[in-house]
Amino acid sequence: MFFVLPYPVIDPVLVDVGPFPIRWYALAYVAGIVLGWFYMKRLCAADRLWGDVRHPTPVSIDDLVVYVALGIVLGGRLGYVLFYNPAYYLANPLEIVAAWNGGMAFHGGLVGTAIGMAIFARRVGVRFLSVADGVAAVVPIGLFLGRIANFIKPELWGREAPDVPWAMVFPGAGPIPRHPSQLYEAGLEGIGLFVVLAVAIRLGALKRPGLSTGLFTAGYALARIASEFFRQPDAQLGFLFGGATMGMLLSLPLLAIGLALIAYALRPRRPPAVLA
Repeated sequence: MFFVLPYPVIDPVLVDVGPFPIRWYALAYVAGIVLGWFYMKRLCAADRLWGDVRHPTPVSIDDLVVYVALGIVLGGRLGYVLFYNPAYYLANPLEIVAAWNGGMAFHGGLVGTAIGMAIFARRVGVRFLSVADGVAAVVPIGLFLGRIANFIKPELWGREAPDVPWAMVFPGAGPIPRHPSQLYEAGLEGIGLFVVLAVAIRLGALKRPGLSTGLFTAGYALARIASEFFRQPDAQLGFLFGGATMGMLLSLPLLAIGLALIAYALRPRRPPAVLA
């Protein structure tokens, strides 16, 4: 216990603007979307990164951010309601819209974002994978900020770890020190994935449609599965079978999709036909 780090208690409300509290949780989503919008505009302006692949223009990203933002919020909330606590929200339907109290699912947000990207790609006449590759590069920014917001709230804390020097006693989680699993996820899903994708893009990943998307999808799945070994399962679900959690289960299809996209993107290209 001598080595246990004190939990840095931070007010979840950043500032009150009249009767409206500005929470770190909401600020993380807004900041993630704004920073992602700025970074993707920069990527789309660098034609050399894309080669001969048709990609969204920097101006069109202003429209894309609206589709993505709606997909994140609506998909993330509905995903949490359906996957993690359907019984509670069936009994309390008005709580479904109370996203400010926490409760967003990445996997649901991913589905919502994919739908938004598909609509955008159809409207601007660009391949879906080219849109997805750009978005995949910026998503780790939002994941990092979101996990930091989980830590500040605090929620989604780790499993009991009384012998781990950096364990913390989280408010509302009992007296036993726990893994700060939110920070593990911020490092793996946020910083780690951002660096991997940034390096891959500099090496030409955007020139192969689907590669950045596959790297992100498979990378996130592996990072999430690894983090789940330290994260306390949701109380209403617990362990599903054999020590598996809902987060692990939902990540397995992502891993398969990611690996399939990587294989598709790296397939040998056929040389252009030559007319005799």
